[in-house]
Parts: sequence; structure tokens; C-alpha cells
Amino acid sequence: MKFTNIQHVFFDLDHTLWDFEKNSGLAFASIFEKNRIEVALQDFLEVYEPINFNYWKLYREDKVSKSDLRYGRLKETFDALKMTVSDEEIDRLSVDYIDHLPLYNHLLEGATEILEYLHPNYKLHIITNGFSEVQSRKMESSGIDRFFTTVTTSEEVGVKKPGKEIFQAALNKAAAQIEESIMIGDSWEADILGAKEIGMAAIFYNYSKKEFSADCHQVMEMKELVNFL
Repeated sequence: MKFTNIQHVFFDLDHTLWDFEKNSGLAFASIFEKNRIEVALQDFLEVYEPINFNYWKLYREDKVSKSDLRYGRLKETFDALKMTVSDEEIDRLSVDYIDHLPLYNHLLEGATEILEYLHPNYKLHIITNGFSEVQSRKMESSGIDRFFTTVTTSEEVGVKKPGKEIFQAALNKAAAQIEESIMIGDSWEADILGAKEIGMAAIFYNYSKKEFSADCHQVMEMKELVNFL
């Protein structure tokens, strides 16, 4: 099924185009070496990733602040690993992590190819809950900034996805109408339900390939978007 009325394609960034897990692992490897934190990287990541996922959920729901997220996800991980790391060290690691994260530029498979395919025929945009100072650097480092007309972050709007306001702000910035726009992202709650709430079409990027029965257009690989756009 091809969407015939779409002029504007809105993407999420992390876990949709930018390979967050891979780049995050590389960033942690670098800062642990720099700060002489002795922990097996894979052991750390296995504990950290679900904790980080939960903190981002709390952050979307305005239950923790940006600083709570940055500190808490590391503190809980080290505690779970029974490692003694001082608050001062955690604060230093949290800053180093944000500094190092955008230095790595791996994209998810097919991301560049689909952007090159879409770019000549659509206006492309980003809507992200990620932190403003980091997201632009990620896009520049990975070379995808050239594809996008606008970038809307939750920090600039003051509302996180799935809130209606961030989607409306992104539409306004893009000078786009709802009926000619579509959202593509990996988060069912933030990206898909958020878009549907304001009447925007959406495609769920099920990159983890989990069984999914909800009534929604979905792709498991980026190249499948050619079936819709």
C-alpha cells in the first residue's frame, strides 16, 4: 500500500536511524578506559540497558528530570553490579558519556539508503525526545543532517513525545499539514500513539522484530518503507 498524499516524513532518531546501542557501547568502552572503571563492558551493558530504557520511560512521563536520568541510570547499574562508585565519579562519567556518545556514528542497517531514496521526493524531519545538545551532534557525526529540513526536540518544545504539543510544534516548524505527513519510529507509545493521537499517519519500525499484533503499518527493515512511500 502506497501513501499517495504524503509530502512530509517525520522520523525518530535514536533506535530508528541512529544505532543507539552500538554507539552507546562504544562510548562506555571509551569512558571506562579513560576513568579507569574496571568492569566487563558486556556485563555492564546487560544491566544498564533495561535500566536506561525504564529511565527514559519515566522521563517521557515527567517523573524524573534530565539530571535524575543521567545520574540514576548509572547509579542503579553500578549498585546492581555491586560496584562501589562515588557520586563524584558517577557525575563525571555522566558528563563524559554525553561528550563521547555523539563521536560514534553508526547507523542502523538501511538508514542511509532509505534517506537517499526519500530525500528527492519528500521533506524529511526529525522529532526526538533526546537532548538537544546531543542530537544535532549525532546527526552531524553520522552525516545524515544533510537530509533533514527541520529537527524538533522535546527540550525546545517543553513537551515530550507522545504529547500532542511536540507533534504540533514539529508540524508548524515544517509548515506541514497533518494529512500530508507521516511519522516513522521505533517506540509504539512515543512515536506511533503520539502521531495517531493528532490524526497523523504512522509506520512502526519494529527493528527488534518482536511479535506485534496492534493494528498499524509496520516494517522490520528500513528498506521495506519503499512499499509505503
